[in-house]
Amino acid sequence: MRKMNLLLLVLAMSMNFTSFAWIYPEHRDITILAIQKLDPARRNTLDQLWTWARTGYESRLDVSVANLTQSLHPSHLDFAAWPAISGDHSASPENMLYNVLQTDWILKVADIAARLKIGIAEAKNRSDRINRLRDSDLRLLRVDPEYVSRAGANYGHFMLALPHVGISASDYFNTCFKEGCALNTIGTYKWFHASAMMKASRLSTENLTPEQRSALALSILADEAFALHFLEDSFASGHVAGIWGDASQRKGTHDYYCEKGLMLYTWNGDRIVIMGDAYMRPEDSDRAAKSVLLSLQQVLDETTGTGHFQILAGDGAGFAPDTFNVSTAVIMPPRTLEPALKPVFEAVLVDLPVPGLATGEGELPRFRSELGLFIGISPAARVSLYNGGFGESQKTAGFVPALELGLRLGLGMDGVMNESGDGLAFLDLGWRQDGVSSMKFANEAALKDFKAYSCAIPSRDAFYARLRLPFCLIPGDLLIGVPILYLFSPKTADKMIVAAGNGGLIPWQSGLITPIGRFQFILGREVGVCFYGSGRGPDAFLIPEIDADLDYQILISMYSTQLDFPILEYRLFRTFSSRQSAGLVLQINAGIDIPGKVTVITGETTKPDLKTAWFIGFRVAFDWRYYFAKSKP
Repeated sequence: MRKMNLLLLVLAMSMNFTSFAWIYPEHRDITILAIQKLDPARRNTLDQLWTWARTGYESRLDVSVANLTQSLHPSHLDFAAWPAISGDHSASPENMLYNVLQTDWILKVADIAARLKIGIAEAKNRSDRINRLRDSDLRLLRVDPEYVSRAGANYGHFMLALPHVGISASDYFNTCFKEGCALNTIGTYKWFHASAMMKASRLSTENLTPEQRSALALSILADEAFALHFLEDSFASGHVAGIWGDASQRKGTHDYYCEKGLMLYTWNGDRIVIMGDAYMRPEDSDRAAKSVLLSLQQVLDETTGTGHFQILAGDGAGFAPDTFNVSTAVIMPPRTLEPALKPVFEAVLVDLPVPGLATGEGELPRFRSELGLFIGISPAARVSLYNGGFGESQKTAGFVPALELGLRLGLGMDGVMNESGDGLAFLDLGWRQDGVSSMKFANEAALKDFKAYSCAIPSRDAFYARLRLPFCLIPGDLLIGVPILYLFSPKTADKMIVAAGNGGLIPWQSGLITPIGRFQFILGREVGVCFYGSGRGPDAFLIPEIDADLDYQILISMYSTQLDFPILEYRLFRTFSSRQSAGLVLQINAGIDIPGKVTVITGETTKPDLKTAWFIGFRVAFDWRYYFAKSKP
């Protein structure tokens, strides 16, 4: 019990997961579309920058700045992939450049992204799309060593909530960059775009050696790619809704608006409908690409000295990429920018959607995901097919019905990545009442007249406990592994938790979303134990004995212990409000019933030989939960 409480505490502390915005192939598609919209002169400038940046890295960087033929198993990465890698698969431009140029796993990420793009295009329905996203996340979790931990504090993928309706575009953009402001998409974009612009100005004004020019070109493109990632995020509906609430509220609101979309106005007054992650439409990519194009044009003009803003090289204009780590930062750090940069930013940002209000009148409706500690009840009905009774000669199979009522305490992590995941952990304590078995204590026709008195297994009751816990590789490994890992490697612990919640390292227990419900193979995730005789005392049994062709019965009292192992689970429906959830769960299970302490009541004084009975069964449970998560930020 102490281990369970400790694990629930550790899991609750770890649930700081947030959601990335556009998925990798969507980011890359937006960037490609913007590059294609460049006029010939600026496209030549971008190609020249890319040529300088590739010097010495030809084995990793694609010849083309945007390779339209790239698909599965890419051997090179183009510039269009850099914004997709930024933020989601790297923590800073410096880190992104290292991952792109030096790691092997980043090519596997690109391959997974290409497969996901094909999978989404081929998805037949919503359920198929969700399952493909889940499978892609599991693959990314295995190949990207920091895929989970990198998202932990990364609120920079969300827009800052609108303080009030009267704020101007200029004041809002300045607020997003203000020191101490919560990390957000606009502030993060401005930070890295400024770094790229200052470096670009240096490239156009200084006499550089070929080596310095290549290093600076590489840094300019790295800073701008990182900036573009967050600019593109600003067009994803789930990330425009605003930053507020606990992890459950952010995740639930994000997921709802990404799928359903949002009707909003842009800062220049256009009325638009936008969608979110994995639901991007052509009009969404066109809209985002328009702003990305403007941002790229500004950088390219600075590199040639034809920019209209005459930016001077200053802070952040070194040869190395920017090092600001967006995965560990929670607030915007201090930075003073050139005044001439203000119209640079506003020219790009004016086409962005106006985000939702913060808490108060006029706020957007908010939703929750099932994240957090909960208490619940779980009434259930079940029927089990036994292979016989407990006596050695009782080999006739039969059915045993039962009713259960349990109090549940647990931690919901359903859908940490998406709704096909299952990180559910709980402990049930309850009472169970079994009906009489359909088989008799002996194979005699006359016994049918004695009804319940002649049953091989009588009606009995028990106190029971039921434990559910995801596992990464073997059942129970989180109980030992997570507390230890959090002492030495929290990132590994986070990764272990999320992997377990999505089917484990070998994802044979991943949930399958279908139009008619959710199926999951759960053997090892859940176990129940019933202690018969623990309530009203030991149960009475008639046990037949055969000795020298003489049949007789022994009346005994017995304690027994039943172990129940659910194998397959089907969730027929599930509803969720701001604090409560309800669902109907069907399970196929198997288990054993083990005889315990035996006392002979009448008949022979010698205790009869008893055997362990085994069974397979079917269980229907109503799962109701009340979450303790906060409803206000």
